[in-house]
Amino acid sequence: MAETLLFPGDVEWTGENPGISLKEDPAGPFTTLASFFRVMLSPHGRGHALVVLLSPQDAAPPADRPNVCLTDNEPLARWLVANYVSHFGAWRGLPGLARLEYRGLDSVASRGDAIAAYGETVRAGDLTVALDWTGLGKPFCFALEPAQSATGVHHMPTLFVGCERATVTVNGVVRPGAPIPREVAGKRISTAMLAFSETWIRV
Repeated sequence: MAETLLFPGDVEWTGENPGISLKEDPAGPFTTLASFFRVMLSPHGRGHALVVLLSPQDAAPPADRPNVCLTDNEPLARWLVANYVSHFGAWRGLPGLARLEYRGLDSVASRGDAIAAYGETVRAGDLTVALDWTGLGKPFCFALEPAQSATGVHHMPTLFVGCERATVTVNGVVRPGAPIPREVAGKRISTAMLAFSETWIRV
């Protein structure tokens, strides 16, 4: 009988966390970042949070390019930003996270089959943000040891689906830029991917 793999530590949250990070110049900074959470279990219960930086390099962005978090569970969202998002590679140290604006969301809906295409649309007042992933690759499952995880203190078993193309659309306007290549767990993907069945276990 095969040995059971049991992760030591405490499960902090589990759910989904697809993301999109875009650059206009592959050698330049990220110009739009979006990280979507659908959390099924956490110390703050269940909920959704979409963190979007339309001005990643600006702590005081203009009104037409805000840095916002749209959520139906603000305590959960603030906890995710402080303990997870702020440690993600493309997000770490960004001025845009310093004064993130939190807004209550009105609706969230997914679409697509996650085989050919996938999308999430989040609405909050007069703001509608649509995330779309296309050109999806073969799903792969892996588990990062704490030293390799974004936080440095969590096991992270998850399922990833890489994609060739992705867009962030805000109130009908597609944000400029494109994802760039990256490598995860020995797989060549991009800075836009689907992350399902994701679990963070603190050691």
